[in-house]
Amino acid sequence: MLSLLSLGLLALPVTHATSFPFHARDTSATNATNVTVDMVSSAWYAGWHADNFTLNNVSWDKYTHLIYSFATTLPTVSNITLNGSDAILLPRFVQMAQENDVVPMVSIGGWGGSQFFSSNVGSEENRTAFVKTVTEFAQNYNLSGLDFDWEYPGVQGIGCNVVSVNDTSNFLAFLQALRADPIGANLTLTASAPITPWKGANGSSLTNISGFADTLDWVNLMNYDIWGSWDKTVGPNSPLNDTCAPAVDQQGSAVSAVAAWTAAGMPTYQIVLGVASYGHSFLVAAADAVISDNVLASYPVFNQGEQPLGDAWDNLTNIDACGVNTGPSGVFDFWGMIDGGYLFPNGTVAAGVDYRYDECSQTPYVYNCRTDVMISYDNAESFAAKGKYIASTNLRGFAMWEAGGDYNDILLDSIRSAAGFEDDC
Repeated sequence: MLSLLSLGLLALPVTHATSFPFHARDTSATNATNVTVDMVSSAWYAGWHADNFTLNNVSWDKYTHLIYSFATTLPTVSNITLNGSDAILLPRFVQMAQENDVVPMVSIGGWGGSQFFSSNVGSEENRTAFVKTVTEFAQNYNLSGLDFDWEYPGVQGIGCNVVSVNDTSNFLAFLQALRADPIGANLTLTASAPITPWKGANGSSLTNISGFADTLDWVNLMNYDIWGSWDKTVGPNSPLNDTCAPAVDQQGSAVSAVAAWTAAGMPTYQIVLGVASYGHSFLVAAADAVISDNVLASYPVFNQGEQPLGDAWDNLTNIDACGVNTGPSGVFDFWGMIDGGYLFPNGTVAAGVDYRYDECSQTPYVYNCRTDVMISYDNAESFAAKGKYIASTNLRGFAMWEAGGDYNDILLDSIRSAAGFEDDC
């Protein structure tokens, strides 16, 4: 077992870091208070993709935790739903996780499922009721943990969420009540969080999140969708670093995210880095995409009026939780890039496809000059860079969105090896 000594900035005591059974066999981190925690090798499992990526396709021996997604919030505080995420499959998911010594969790919320978090935790009466709702849910499905993916407290996310300026303080009060509950006390409790700390009542990121650190086992920092079709130029989906980029192109990265969260009081051993097994596509004219000699441009402009269709999991028409037609997402999973001819089955760039690896963000780009489609994504090299960063900064581990996006574990094996996990073979 590899032991990593955390740095001096880890000044906060571990309150719940050992309040649940750890199952990692590979590596551990020891913080400055001499509390040892097992590292996290995790991913989200999207129930709606289960027909294509079955439970039998999961490399269970390479995960410590797997997070079934999503249970979503409802107007009534007394229930949450798995509609759209194959509720029938969840018991089998839990069973297979337990058989493979993996911690089974469910994520509540998501981009389209956070609509009623605000009202569900908006009063003491509702918080008490919601604690009962989620603990009964965990018991009914024999879960070992819950991940709260509220996107985003105090900020309008998808467009039809209930929002209050007191969302973040109410969220903390709910988590504290859940942790104080006899059932909640024994659950792994995590939160999937943005790259800057949650907003307070004044609209600014919190500068003190010690209450969350004392209550949660860890946060999954969602270091993806940093750039996308909502921007004016192509940029890295999941940059490791952006402090080396021009100021105008600094929208956030793993490096800046960890700096922001630790400065606000979250120890590195309670930070899990969110990584992406997918990329975003853009329609880029050849004159803007290529500088010279097939060298791809940095941050080129793209046609915002036309979104290329993504891989086979994408649709020409997508209706969101608010009932809005959003058109194609343009998302290419790693396997989808192989399926679409951008990459060879070993993950390297296919013949006739232009390629650039950005040394600042540590992420690659490909461009098909015949279709004018550019994709910013992650490959084995960029996953290795993130794994090395996890090891060097003593983060708790990684969480990949999503398990089914990889191809033959190319990405998973890369980040595990670089982060220091050892596979039994």
